[in-house]
Amino acid sequence: MSSLPARAGRRCHNVANPFHSVVYFSPDSARELAGLGIEERSAAYLAARSAAFGRVGAGTVTATFHSFKHEMVAQHVPRVWDLASPQQVLDARLRAADATLRRLLGEERLASAEMTEAADLALRATRACERHTRPLFAAHADLPVPEAPHLALWHATTLLREYRGDGHLIALARTGLDPVEALVSHSVTGRGMSLKWLLTTRGWSEEELTAGRERLARRGLLGADGRLTEAGITLRENLEDETDVLDAAPYEHLGAAGVERLTELLTAFTTAIVEAGGFPADLRG
Repeated sequence: MSSLPARAGRRCHNVANPFHSVVYFSPDSARELAGLGIEERSAAYLAARSAAFGRVGAGTVTATFHSFKHEMVAQHVPRVWDLASPQQVLDARLRAADATLRRLLGEERLASAEMTEAADLALRATRACERHTRPLFAAHADLPVPEAPHLALWHATTLLREYRGDGHLIALARTGLDPVEALVSHSVTGRGMSLKWLLTTRGWSEEELTAGRERLARRGLLGADGRLTEAGITLRENLEDETDVLDAAPYEHLGAAGVERLTELLTAFTTAIVEAGGFPADLRG
């Protein structure tokens, strides 16, 4: 039996994830990776997020990222490691995170007691995360914790994000949704990526996404109006509920008061990031 209020961990994740993921939309990240010779957007994303694995091939990236077309991944990995080593990419990503957070949050917030408190809470939460069956979390958990509080918080939110993501794929495997169906069914909820961003980031064509919608419709999960049916809504809700169960450890470890405080602190930081234009306005479906 959980000691936390219902969905408290999910609410915390929902404000922790943007603190980490803003770097992928940052011009600072594009500039840093271009400086290493990685100029194509998809290559930069795949390299930045998989660099913690070392010089892996396309199969590892496709398996752990799930929603990316393998042929697109294979266009960039492992070729990207001929342009820059994984450690060079990790260093560039951390520099980009530093520049991005300084630009969007300002020096006063970065130097605040609240930033240090949030970093301490988030790092404490990650200590309950197990590496087994969590490849992206485990790879990033082997990286050193940065000294600066805002970068320590960014590192901790990376760990929390990848831990939940690894668990989400475990839960997703039980639904029978393939990568395209998972993307489409998430997008139509309004919480996933818009069609424009799916087309430009995941490697699937418009025809492949349309075929995914048709498969969902045949399963009774998507209606003629393009919205999830009752069965589709139930499937997505059950998926998130199971993900919550698999993601419970860090938040149970932190405790109700700690989770509430971390959520409060991250809400303020993430709201400021969004208001400063950290994410594209047309990102969501």
